[in-house]
Amino acid sequence: MNIAKLIYTALLLMYCSFAYGLTPISSANPSAVNGILDLRGQTFSNQLPLNGQWKFYWHQLLSPQDSVVKNGTIVNFPFKWDGKVLNGKALPAFGYATYRLTVLLPKRTEILRIAMPDTYCAYKLFFNGKQVAENGQVSTSADGFTAYWQYRAVDIAPETDTLKINLQIANFVHSQAGIKKPLTIGTKTLVELDRRRAEAIDLMLTGCLVMGGIFFMGLYLRGNRDKAILLFSLYSIVYAYRIIGSDNYVLHTLLPNINWYITTRLEYTSLFIGICLFGLYTRYLYPKDVNIKLLYTLSGICFAFAAAAICLPPIYFTQLINPFLVVMLFCLVYVPGVYMVAYKRKRPGATYAVLSAFALMIVFAISLFHYWGFIPQLQFISFLCYISFFFLQSLVLSHRVSFVLKKAREQAEQGLKAKSEFLSTMSHEIRTPLNSVIGMSHLLLKNNPRPDQIEQIDVMLFSANNLLAIVNDILDYNKIEAGKIVFEHIEMDIAAIIRNIVSGLQTPAQDKGIDLKLNLDRDLQNKVLGDPTRLFQVISNLAHNAIKFTPKGFVEIGVEVQGQTDKMITLLIRVTDSGIGISPEKIKIIFDRFTQADSSTSRGFGGTGLGLAICKKILQLQHTSLQVSSKPGKGSTFYFIQSFEKSIKTVEQQQHEDNLPKQEDKPFTGVSILLVEDNPINVLVAQKFLERWGARADVAQNGVEALEKLDTAKHQLILMDLHMPIMDGYEATRKMRLNGVTLPIIALTANLLNEIEDQVKLAGITDMIAKPFLPDELFRKVLHYVHKNA
Repeated sequence: MNIAKLIYTALLLMYCSFAYGLTPISSANPSAVNGILDLRGQTFSNQLPLNGQWKFYWHQLLSPQDSVVKNGTIVNFPFKWDGKVLNGKALPAFGYATYRLTVLLPKRTEILRIAMPDTYCAYKLFFNGKQVAENGQVSTSADGFTAYWQYRAVDIAPETDTLKINLQIANFVHSQAGIKKPLTIGTKTLVELDRRRAEAIDLMLTGCLVMGGIFFMGLYLRGNRDKAILLFSLYSIVYAYRIIGSDNYVLHTLLPNINWYITTRLEYTSLFIGICLFGLYTRYLYPKDVNIKLLYTLSGICFAFAAAAICLPPIYFTQLINPFLVVMLFCLVYVPGVYMVAYKRKRPGATYAVLSAFALMIVFAISLFHYWGFIPQLQFISFLCYISFFFLQSLVLSHRVSFVLKKAREQAEQGLKAKSEFLSTMSHEIRTPLNSVIGMSHLLLKNNPRPDQIEQIDVMLFSANNLLAIVNDILDYNKIEAGKIVFEHIEMDIAAIIRNIVSGLQTPAQDKGIDLKLNLDRDLQNKVLGDPTRLFQVISNLAHNAIKFTPKGFVEIGVEVQGQTDKMITLLIRVTDSGIGISPEKIKIIFDRFTQADSSTSRGFGGTGLGLAICKKILQLQHTSLQVSSKPGKGSTFYFIQSFEKSIKTVEQQQHEDNLPKQEDKPFTGVSILLVEDNPINVLVAQKFLERWGARADVAQNGVEALEKLDTAKHQLILMDLHMPIMDGYEATRKMRLNGVTLPIIALTANLLNEIEDQVKLAGITDMIAKPFLPDELFRKVLHYVHKNA
């Protein structure tokens, strides 16, 4: 169903509402004639209004016993006397009067009940000479007068066949006087049911508005501080008073004797402020579709009316209702027009806004026509329209929130993508020169440098490795947070991994005079299945941290078997040091990213503060946790307990150490390798290593040149850079495979290996080495594939 059909349906509903309200009231019900209403022929299947010609006595508070009265006038009841002409004289609002009616009732067995509406502004009601109801205090002057409104109902016994009604009304505070709504009569059950239904509807609608307002207030406070949400919240809460505090005056029933002056001010103020808030809400909901100056002007008028209702006496501010109806009618037309413009411009949630506006139009139209006395209250239809309005407006705001969240998510995804691309580019750009620095440093160390040069080269190599570690930490943490980390499940020898870590860290430990120890449980006899790279990273990070924060003493890496079965083994892996330790209050924050226990430690010991955060997250993703125990000045122990699936092979059954030839023996003599690399420094580094090991390296500077220079009869291996001008390594490899080349192709790349793993496999590349590569790693890879190819 399109929007035009929905609007047509709404207008049809409004027409039916008015038609329903206009037909039955005047034609079917009997009316009083000359102060007598004959109901003897009525069955009371519906409530009947006591309308018609009542006797009216101006400036007389007649008691039922007063049989001789003067200046009685016949008026059409209900009758407000303010401004009415009586005997050629306009009556003022302030005054008092008596209304009289005789009602002839049929014979019956059920109890009848008369419902008494609110009056302006105090009354006393008598049936057959007996006072039966009172609101406020009637008086012939302002002294002794008390205004009050509350619903009252009076029962009539079945034996009563004639009912003489004597109604005294006085007003000395309001701009309107007398009574606007008729008394109604019906069976007790029917009148009571109608009242309870009216109260239930008002209470339910009030509860919906208040709860909805609180919900949207919470959404505003805990969300993105959207002013449209705040204003709708305030509007819902303010307008809730209009439901419970006017018309049926349910609040007055719930809180008897509530102060009339307070409730009257609240009744008018809630109307004025409510319209103002809804106008401002529309301004912030669709700011590009409204006339902002016009809305601010309307808001100023509403605030002025509200200020008058708060500050002025009731006689003055109650006269503002008719001028304010002009403002309401304007808003009733202008707001749907704004929503229609927003709909045409395809604003978020505009469809719901248009439908809600027409629901609100029906509500206000019913309220206005009921206020003018043209139609009954039509409470159920108003209730449905109110619910529809607030439900549709909730959909508008929900759509708005989801639209903002969707937009924020897209921006966040773009930001993450940009960050990822930046980090990837940064990684490549930093790793490429680092490859040259580290490679050349290793070559210099192998060329018999002077003792003073050895120290300088060691410093340079140490700094380059530190820089590489920082880059790796940042990229690793980013990858873990992005959820891109994938764990391998392959065979690994934990004892061998830890021995390699100890071997690799011996030099920095010895440089600080620290004793680096290894303590392996003899019960650890099997290989296990897991991710050797990540396990190496965690233990290496912990050990490196321990060395860094241990000025003297020892660092020990230990593995203890906590329990094992035929298929599983549980290990306690720990790193203990005698370093500076950590205070109890700092232990909780050391695992936060970019955080160290003391801000001064970053200057004293260096580092990004990412190492422990990375270790913690890697272990968490493997369903274990990193623990720490420490005493300041006495050292720390970092440990974790992890279960592994056992491998079939034992350590003794598997030859773990290859009898590799020594590099200085030039084991690649006679081997020809095609080196495809566009960076001259990287070419120089790789060439020097390969030639040092006896191999001959032919160089191609891009993929096209590689295809021209490749000789499968001569070359036994291809080392391929991936990012090159003219033709990159991926395309060159694909063309080689299409040409039938089966030689092993090893990618040399400054990218993170797992990020390009799929692309590498699709291109047909055999293996990868990350830049900057260690000479030993390049040596083992070349040796493996040269022997395999042979």
